[in-house]
Parts: sequence; C-alpha cells; structure tokens
Amino acid sequence: MIKKLTVCGVAFLNDAYDMFSINIVAMILGFVYYHDAEGADQNTVPKKWDTLIKIAVQIGCLLGQLVLGRLGDKVGRTTIYSASLMIAIITTIASAFSSSMVKGFNVFIVLFIWRVLLGFGIGGDYPLTATIVSEYASPKNRGKLMSAVFACQGFGNVLAPIVGIIVTACFRSSIDNDVRNLDYVWRLIIGLGCIPGVATLYWRLTMEDSKRFQLESAKAAAANADEDMQREKLLAKQHFAEDNAQEDGLLESPNTVLNVALTDDKPRRAKTFGQYFSEWRHLKVLLGTSIAWFALDVAFYGINLNSAVVIDAIGFAGDLYQDKPSHFIIRNCLGNIIINILGSVPGYWITVFTIERLGRKTIQLMGFAMLTILYIVLGFA
Repeated sequence: MIKKLTVCGVAFLNDAYDMFSINIVAMILGFVYYHDAEGADQNTVPKKWDTLIKIAVQIGCLLGQLVLGRLGDKVGRTTIYSASLMIAIITTIASAFSSSMVKGFNVFIVLFIWRVLLGFGIGGDYPLTATIVSEYASPKNRGKLMSAVFACQGFGNVLAPIVGIIVTACFRSSIDNDVRNLDYVWRLIIGLGCIPGVATLYWRLTMEDSKRFQLESAKAAAANADEDMQREKLLAKQHFAEDNAQEDGLLESPNTVLNVALTDDKPRRAKTFGQYFSEWRHLKVLLGTSIAWFALDVAFYGINLNSAVVIDAIGFAGDLYQDKPSHFIIRNCLGNIIINILGSVPGYWITVFTIERLGRKTIQLMGFAMLTILYIVLGFA
C-alpha cells in the first residue's frame, strides 16, 4: 500500500510541477525573446503568447480526462495509468526542446502544441490516481489517503521555483553577461520535470489493478457472457421457428414473442451512467462536487499560473527593467516558494489530519468561506 501511495503521490507532485513551472518559464521567456523590445514591452512576453502557453496543459487535461479516464474503465486502471505517464515523460522532454521554425510556427506555438499533448497525459493521471487510491483505501481512512495524495500537489508547486533558483544560480554569471543564456535555464526547468515520472515508471508498469476493480470487471464479464448466451439461445429458437414456419407454408413467422424478448434483452442489466444519475439523490452529489471543483479551479489555476505576475506587481521581485535578470528571477522564484510554504502546503496537510474528524463537507464549507473573503480582499486591494 505504501508503494502505491508513493506512486500516486509522486504523480500529483509531477503533474503540479509540469503545470505550474510554466509560470516561471513564461517570465524567463520574456528575457530571452524580448530583451531588446522597447518601453513596457521589454523583458515581457506579449499577452497572447503568455496566455497561450499557460492554458495549453489545461486544454490537454480536459481531453485526457475524457479519453484516458474512459479507457481506464474499459482497458484497466494501471495499463492506462502507465500509458499516461509515458505520454507525459515524452512530451515534457519534447517541450524542453521547443524552438521556432525557419518558416512557420514560432517557439510559443511549438511549446503550446507539446504542452497540450503533455496535458493529455496529465489528464489521464488526474482521474486515475484518485480512482486507484479510492479503490485501494478502506472507507475508514479513504478521506485521509485521498487528501494526502492530493497534498503532494503543494510539494510540486514548491519544487518548481526551487529548481528555478538552483538552475538560475548555476548560470548566474553567464546570464549577467548575456541574457540569452537564460535559454538554457527555461529548457532545464521544463526538462527536469520528467525525473519524478521516470523514477516511478517501473513501479507503475508493475502495479496491479485493485481487487475491487478486478472483481467488478469479472462480474461485468460474467454478466455479459450470460446475456450473450441467453441471446444465442433466443436466436436459435427464432431460427428454428422460422424454419418450421417455412415448412408449414405460413406467411408470417410465429416468432413475435422471441423478437420482443431479444429486443428487451439488449440493454445491460447493470445501471448505466445515465440511469444512475437520472435519480436526483445521485445527480445532486455529482453536480455539487463538480461545480464546487470547477469554481475552485477557476481561481486556483488563475492565481498559480500567474503568481509571478502578482509577485512582480507588488514589487517583491525587484525592477524588471533595471535589475539583473538573474536577481529578478531568483527573487520571483523565492516569492513563489514563500506563498506556497505559508499557504497551500499547510492547508493541504491540515486537511489530511482533520478530514476524518471534521468531515468532508465541513472542511469544504470552511475553505470556501475563507477563499471568498481572501479573493474579495485580493480583488479590491
């Protein structure tokens, strides 16, 4: 169980790193490609390109969750779980080598394409990690284990700026002599994001589906086999009746009842998605959970993908135009670390240790109340 939790925890850490490292990378790209721009445009990526590369992973995630999440039910959890990681590793490395074409796409469009594909892999990780943990966990500690795995996102948010500081410090003298040497820095920040995934790839490949999933799959297979057998019997009776009707010279086949039986037997006896959620008691849980998560993510991704902009706006990072690029980047990364160490990381782990006592709904209501207050303060500050 510890190995499975480690694999799933590292998955969320890796996903958070890959998603939110672009926040730092976008800032560095401004120095690399727009250091010679004039006025307020100097050292700043234009809004259209900045937005494009930041939303790329989220676009891919949406597609990946729908496609790979569904395949996880059809093919098997761990098979698709391993495939999603391999997609993420390959596209992370490819993203690090993004560059402009002589004729055609510039570096931002190429980076966008690779990060959409990266998001596709991450989109498989998201639903499957949560599902795998929930299937292995007992009802008594399911909330704690699920929260602990999700809490690893906080570590991924902290790891990205730490890597940014280390890599920038390694190239500091070269960067101060020629700002274009930051080209190495942003590529390394992205590329190093594949290390946690590579480190756990073997464990993923050797993981087995949970006993619960295997049991449900076996039940579904048995039910399908039983339905197929019944259908074959009905078809045999129908053919026998048709043959007798032809021999007796009947104009109409006396198999109307058999046809009705065949028609009625086609739908699966197990409740389908539509049947299950046609009941309000189930639908309200789905709506309540998904709408709450959507509302949270609008603010969560909006702030985490643009925290470098906020840190610059409050003046913590220094002067974008006068300070040395290495100093500005390191200060900005430091600001990101402080925000996460003092904010999201403690919040995650307080939930881990209190969720079984306070309850899911109580913690969610407390969290949304605090977020409402804080976002109002941020909005009107």
